[in-house]
Amino acid sequence: MRKEKNKRREKDNEAKVTLRNLRVSPQKLNLVLQMIRRKKADKAISILQFSRKRISQHVEKALRSVISNAENNHSLDIDRLYVKEAFVGKGIVMKRFMARARGRGARILKPFSHLTIILSEETGE
Repeated sequence: MRKEKNKRREKDNEAKVTLRNLRVSPQKLNLVLQMIRRKKADKAISILQFSRKRISQHVEKALRSVISNAENNHSLDIDRLYVKEAFVGKGIVMKRFMARARGRGARILKPFSHLTIILSEETGE
């Protein structure tokens, strides 16, 4: 007896990608994602290409991946795709110490983030 295959959680006209453990704070990643929410996929890629934020390269790579998955795995029309949702999850936080004056230590927090992008196909209305 084998276990049943997990059912797909997204709708039929959606594709999703998740990047886990990105070494950037959730607040900084959310600033980049605000620029692409509710935009068409090709417009979102051009916004990310010309963004000056370091993390925008990783977001662009994830966006290209989900566009490719939507086209090849789910047979969606790439000209009608738009970013339905783009959100950040909080990951682990590395804790470090830096030596300070008089034998003290200062805490340094190095946060990680999880990125999720959901693309959807526009309905022809």
